[in-house]
Amino acid sequence: MTDETKKKVVVVGAGVIGASIAVDLQRRGFQVTLIDKGEPGRGTSFGNMASIALDFAAGSGPSTWKKIPGWLLDPEGPVWLRPSYAARMLPWFLRFLAAGRPSRLREIEDAGMSLSLRALADFREMLQAIGASELLTEEGCLAIYETEAEFAADRGHLAMMQRYGLEFEVLSNGAIQYYEPALSPDIAKAVLLPDNKSVRDPYKLVVKLADAALAAGATFVSGSVRNIERKGDGTVVVLLDNGSRVEAASAVLAAGVHTRSLAAKLGEPIPLETERGYHTQIMKPGISMRYSIIWPHRAFMVTPTAGGIRVGGNVELAGLDAAPDFRRPRVLVRHAQRALPGLKAEETTEWMGHRPALPDTIPIISPSSKMPGIFYATGHGHLGLTYAATTARLLGDMVSGAKPSVDMTPFRIDRY
Repeated sequence: MTDETKKKVVVVGAGVIGASIAVDLQRRGFQVTLIDKGEPGRGTSFGNMASIALDFAAGSGPSTWKKIPGWLLDPEGPVWLRPSYAARMLPWFLRFLAAGRPSRLREIEDAGMSLSLRALADFREMLQAIGASELLTEEGCLAIYETEAEFAADRGHLAMMQRYGLEFEVLSNGAIQYYEPALSPDIAKAVLLPDNKSVRDPYKLVVKLADAALAAGATFVSGSVRNIERKGDGTVVVLLDNGSRVEAASAVLAAGVHTRSLAAKLGEPIPLETERGYHTQIMKPGISMRYSIIWPHRAFMVTPTAGGIRVGGNVELAGLDAAPDFRRPRVLVRHAQRALPGLKAEETTEWMGHRPALPDTIPIISPSSKMPGIFYATGHGHLGLTYAATTARLLGDMVSGAKPSVDMTPFRIDRY
């Protein structure tokens, strides 16, 4: 391998994870080629809920199996499973339930919080490095509970936050409207999460990251990656569908749920599924909001972002190929109007994207267990934006041979 090739790294995927990694690697002196089949930021990162959510929540728990029938039978519930996809989801679901065992749950929380506790500082540093600090708001998030029973059901999550030292403040009616006047007086409780910031426009963030990487010397290639090979001298060869090839010392696979097919071709299949998420972007909402809002019981958020108010969340399990069902985001808008009675839905657009989800809710940030020079950064689920800067720093340490500041054992690709 030539000395020139030794400094080259290919990053596959130009969403918020891949673009953040490209910036970090360029700053370390590598020559990055960023590859994506579309424009940077136009995939799943385009429509996320713009939230830096430090209060990590494991997807499964000891009583999750009791809730699943209710979720699946409720047409307006937080999880929708298309019957035609149920058989495909069964192995993933079994792993998901296994991750909720009490002994495993604490390990998952420890791993998730090892990222969360440094995520905001890393994010701020990344924004400062690309001259985009203004994209991060200084307001926090309000978790809302319509009834005392909803609040009681979430006490375990609050106890988890307290255990890891996350700040929060419980608010009762009256104090709730002091922070966010647009909220209904029927909301019984709220929890102020002061460090759960939001981004003013997640698409603009990815564009700025990609632009910063290119300005530092990175190259962007438009195309779909067909396969990855390794030459006898250790050079990694990334093969594109159009017949072109890119050679480098290393390749980082950060293509969201599409990383699954590439990993399978490299002989290390991973249980990566798509949790399809929807949003409605409202450009004439009729109200203004200071804080983002999350309703845990109904599993959705309302965030002031991208020049309007965005309503989104929930999970649909239907695979990569099924057509969007835009009844889903309309349900969320109705729920949002219950919490925010003045909210209007005028000048709206609807969107659906594919969150890359692993059954234990912990991302893969890892070297390949099969092919030297290959690294993975995928499976961030609902926390891709939150963990982007931290993932970039840890992955950059791995590629450059430095020791990461976090124990990376829980994030290895061969843990399944």
